[in-house]
Amino acid sequence: MTSSALGRDFRLLWSAAVSSRFGDALRTPALALLAATVTRDPRVIAAVTVAGQLPPLLFGLLGGVYADRWDRRRTMALVDGIRAVVVAGLAVTVALDRVGVLVLLVAAFLLATLGTLFDSASFALLPALVPPDALPRANGRLQAGSAVAGGFLGAPAAGVLFAVAPALPFALDAVTFAAAALLVLALAPTPVASVRARPGTGRGSVWGEIVEGLRWLRAHRTLWRVTVLTAASNLAISGIMAVLVLYALDVLRVPPAGYGLFAAAAIVGGVAGALGSGRLAARLGTVPALCVVLAAETVALTGFALARHPVPGGFALAVFAAGTVVWNSLWASYGQRNVPAGLLGRVGSAQRMVGLLTAPIGAALAGLAAASYGTAPVAGAAAGIFALVTVAAWRTLRPAAPPAGAQPVPVARDLVS
Repeated sequence: MTSSALGRDFRLLWSAAVSSRFGDALRTPALALLAATVTRDPRVIAAVTVAGQLPPLLFGLLGGVYADRWDRRRTMALVDGIRAVVVAGLAVTVALDRVGVLVLLVAAFLLATLGTLFDSASFALLPALVPPDALPRANGRLQAGSAVAGGFLGAPAAGVLFAVAPALPFALDAVTFAAAALLVLALAPTPVASVRARPGTGRGSVWGEIVEGLRWLRAHRTLWRVTVLTAASNLAISGIMAVLVLYALDVLRVPPAGYGLFAAAAIVGGVAGALGSGRLAARLGTVPALCVVLAAETVALTGFALARHPVPGGFALAVFAAGTVVWNSLWASYGQRNVPAGLLGRVGSAQRMVGLLTAPIGAALAGLAAASYGTAPVAGAAAGIFALVTVAAWRTLRPAAPPAGAQPVPVARDLVS
């Protein structure tokens, strides 16, 4: 099924997501290159990276609250409009050669903070645009389009554009944000269900609404277990990614000139997984498919840990990346189908935050282990973690109805323009 077969509104949302992802893929490496031109202090360069990673952990839950309080279509358009202005200002600053460390830190932090609100609103909006049974296909196509735009188009172009003119990648990123905002505004008004739509409830405090989302997630047995399993697997994934380049060069003997081609295997695998996630869910069911995907990833990661040549290593990496994308698509779809519409922003942000908590820990542990024992044991440890996660999934994951008091509410029929 193509994106157009999912409907006009999904096609607009898909185009907005792909446009924005292309701009992100231009900006992220360009920001790193720009930081390297401002300073050669690795601590400062690392600080710029951290500034872009902290907001989802600091403000993700808050973004979920406002994604449930505000009209999601307008929120996404407003956020992308503000991001367009921020990146355009950064482009002008770069063109005028007025960039300093503080400018880089503020830009990275502000853009990532705005992104937390956009991600929560986007996650919550999708179920209003496509039928429930089409959610796995829709999420897969969003991931496939983003992977192509980011991995095949944006990332390779970023270095070239930066070499032509350092301000150019940022200027184009501003254009992509503006285009995405216009595309989102073109979406038809959608039915809105919120915490205020439920009889006998009104808007509570921000903290109270955050707690409500967390409690709902914790009370839903299957969704909570999938979230915890995601966090456990991210411990291994972030560890592998932290040392991937060294592992490829030292263990798999990938020539430096061929590393880009080797890394592209993950992108190809991710696109294939994204396009196949809907069929897998339709054939097996979402929860059984998650268990099968984990088993396949464990086999692929074990093969990656045992490989000592670029070809089998690249193939194993592609299969593993495909499984990761399928997991992400099905995980998102399961939540979108089972969470009440008025809680989608908060529960979705809570899922992402819990799932990402282990990522910095995995990267730090992998770095320490690689420094002491080399990169090969890191891959073996990652495969071991995935084996444990797979066993846990097969023993504990069962399709389950939401607990009493947490049943999805009907979508309100009043249209918000």
